[in-house]
Amino acid sequence: MKLLAIASAALLAASVIPAQSAEISDGKVKIGILNDQSGVYADFGGKWSYEAARMAAEDFGGKVLDTPIEIITADHQNKADIASNIARQWYDTEQVDSIMELTTSSVALAVQGLSKEKQKITISTGPATTELTGKQCSPYGFHWAYDTHALAVGTGGALVEQGGDTWFFLTADYAFGYSLEDQTSQFVKSKGGQVLGAVRHPLATTDYSSFLLQAQASGAKVIGLANAGLDTANAIKQASEFGIVAGGQRLAALLFTLSEVHGLGLEAAQGLTLTEGFYWDRDDESRAFGRKFFERTGRMPNMIHAGTYSAVTQYLKAIQAAGTDETEAVAKKLHEMPVEDVFARGGKVQVNGRMVYDMYLMEVKKPDESKEPWDYYKVLATIPGDQAYLTAQESGCPLVSQ
Repeated sequence: MKLLAIASAALLAASVIPAQSAEISDGKVKIGILNDQSGVYADFGGKWSYEAARMAAEDFGGKVLDTPIEIITADHQNKADIASNIARQWYDTEQVDSIMELTTSSVALAVQGLSKEKQKITISTGPATTELTGKQCSPYGFHWAYDTHALAVGTGGALVEQGGDTWFFLTADYAFGYSLEDQTSQFVKSKGGQVLGAVRHPLATTDYSSFLLQAQASGAKVIGLANAGLDTANAIKQASEFGIVAGGQRLAALLFTLSEVHGLGLEAAQGLTLTEGFYWDRDDESRAFGRKFFERTGRMPNMIHAGTYSAVTQYLKAIQAAGTDETEAVAKKLHEMPVEDVFARGGKVQVNGRMVYDMYLMEVKKPDESKEPWDYYKVLATIPGDQAYLTAQESGCPLVSQ
């Protein structure tokens, strides 16, 4: 009987150990921040998004379900093949549980596709294309921060209503640029405006003269810059040299964030209308977050940085709520749980993975209106999330009909 009891205890212990270890795989929760850290989007997200992710893990206590949280990062150089190779290595040999940020739409689509095969969660905060939650949606893919539809509703809609009813686009020649031009064009036309033409430029162009001359010659009231990062900043600088704004045309920076305004300076950026999903000087809570971020980075966060902080935090909350880091269980919680943090108030995740929350229409201040460093924006309007984003039914995501 004594031997039987010992044997029974041993069997019980053997049955309990796997169940406990199955809660968290590999004895840690490992998150990879994959983005551009050396190219045109290095300030847009870059190493600052990595710092935001580390800050989120630290603020969470450094552990989830009594398991250490590890944050790693890599530079994808804006190349989908490099990003896919890094992601595959992370999943296959480095025990990465989730990949986030993913600035550059072509990169994000490639990594989300790979992650779907590997049954791993991605949360995209840096890319803009609505395809991530549209035709190429994934049950494990989530899109935070913004997308091309929200930018089109915000900046595009505001300028048409202000009389900017003829447009010409200067567009980055890849998936993000096409999507942003298409979404904004649709919205301009729906408001009664006209699109007079478009020209496409390679990523990381340094000379915009021929493109800007075509835009100037079009006579359009608004030149829509369907690009981002240094591409937008350089186009704005060169447009000033050509006297485009002085000549009566208006520049619409369709994706421009606080980081790029800072790099360009208020003298050149003043008067620009843009849309962001976060502003550090919005309220007391955002100011406290912004100053804490500034203490560790020397800069205020834009919507990509704050969105990455939110995405990491929500992922950890989902693991905690699910009691495991198993992908299906965590994805289910991410779809179910509201998003309530310094970044998103009353956010909700649709079945296609799109996180819906309010966006903000901003105008860049004149130099004499700015009272302190990084005091760059006037908030013109709040765009309710339900207006800013496509519904799941409108998105074209095949998961919606399942």
